[in-house]
Amino acid sequence: MLNTSNLDAAEARLGAAYAAEKHLHRHGGSLCDLLDALDDPSGFAALCNMHGVFGQPIPDVDAVEAALRDIHRVLADQRPSSLDRTGHERGLPVSDMMQWHGARVSELLARFRHAE
Repeated sequence: MLNTSNLDAAEARLGAAYAAEKHLHRHGGSLCDLLDALDDPSGFAALCNMHGVFGQPIPDVDAVEAALRDIHRVLADQRPSSLDRTGHERGLPVSDMMQWHGARVSELLARFRHAE
């Protein structure tokens, strides 16, 4: 017998992964610039890993969620004073980028949580 609640959850998680892919296509360049400016190799690696997952016909939803969690952690670990300094050094609105990307990554992660 097919368990439709498990199927619904799997479908919702796949939808969350596709939402992340759509977001990456639209805003990945800006997120890449931000993670590069923050100079945290783990965040940049997570973004690269997530990008690689989307090269597959069906993305590994667990890998997408893990990458988003890693990126979220890197963004959450930043101190406002270091953001101001980094923004000045790089000529980027790093604080604004942090707020915007932090909110979007949180929203994408919430889609995974609601799928469970």
